[in-house]
Amino acid sequence: MTLDAEAAGGSEPASVAVRASDLLTGRDRYIDFVRAFSLIVVVLWHWVFTILVWEDDGPHATSPLGFFDGAWVATWLFQVMPLFFFVGGYAHMASWAKASARGTRIWAFVGQRARSLVVPAAALVAVWVALGIVVTAVFDARWMVRAVLLVVSPLWFLAVYLLLILLLPLALYLHRRFDLVVLVWLAGLAAVVDALRFLGEHEAVGWFNMLFVWALCHQLGFFYARMVRGGSTVAAALLWGGLFGLAVLVGTNFYPGSMVGVPGERFSNMAPPTLPMVALVLFQAGVALALRPAVSAKLDEEAGWARVSATMNRFAMPLYLFHTTGMALARGVWHWIRGGQEQRAPDLVWWLSRPFAFLGALVITLPVIFLFGKQWLEPEPGEPAPAAR
Repeated sequence: MTLDAEAAGGSEPASVAVRASDLLTGRDRYIDFVRAFSLIVVVLWHWVFTILVWEDDGPHATSPLGFFDGAWVATWLFQVMPLFFFVGGYAHMASWAKASARGTRIWAFVGQRARSLVVPAAALVAVWVALGIVVTAVFDARWMVRAVLLVVSPLWFLAVYLLLILLLPLALYLHRRFDLVVLVWLAGLAAVVDALRFLGEHEAVGWFNMLFVWALCHQLGFFYARMVRGGSTVAAALLWGGLFGLAVLVGTNFYPGSMVGVPGERFSNMAPPTLPMVALVLFQAGVALALRPAVSAKLDEEAGWARVSATMNRFAMPLYLFHTTGMALARGVWHWIRGGQEQRAPDLVWWLSRPFAFLGALVITLPVIFLFGKQWLEPEPGEPAPAAR
């Protein structure tokens, strides 16, 4: 199906409609807003809701969700990795449409986008690994291994994202050739993997869902223009379909209710992802589509909204890259000042200290970005975009 067939027609106002020409000549400001918002939610979650417990081998991260019954429901909205992959799917398709119109070949396009991820991520990992080796050797600080793992582990999603970029030619071909059937197959394969993992007790098979589930989220983004054209009906269908799917899967008491790892659960829905993640991306896509008309109008009509969105987009990726570095340094300073570790169970004092956890990490992360990550900031409006864009 062509882009024109996907996006032709529609009854929404011009300010919120997406047509094939939009994919080729402009950017969807709402997609930019959601992309930045999803990354910033992850950063804030890590900064504010991570409890670090010091064991014999070093720092371990735990979550306050395990101490409050029913708090896992919040993860249905704030575990936004499925939403990020969904938005990324649309962004890659739209960017390729524009690049193709300029005569760029697909593998050149893939190479540019892959380099824009690999270079900063590899540099950050290399610096932390080198620092870990030096500190461990000089001070015999064996806890440094755990510290380095905690800092670089959030970059897992960039590795998956890179894989999806490398598979983009295949994904686009399958989309043109088989359309919605690709989503059915990916969902079916995710279900088969869960069956083999949990019923057949083949635990290692579960890691195939790192591809099948996240590829489904990414592939779903290819249908964004068609979804927008479908209006509120499509948004409601996705929202309620995903919500009912989550309720049924979690209601069986087999899958955990939380969409992030929680200490004490039999397994995590995230590592590797499970079938509830498929329902979650449908729910979150529905929520995003339902909010699109109102937020798009704000972005188009109010300068404040536009400035906030532009600022979020300018800092979103470098903030994600360096946020655990800032958090590690801030928590290290706090650990040194207090002379002890955080309590395992959050109490009133812990909740009241959350603004300081945020401010401490922010105050240290921003200088790190400006010292080491300015080259990865998004351009200001009117500036030439990086080659990878």
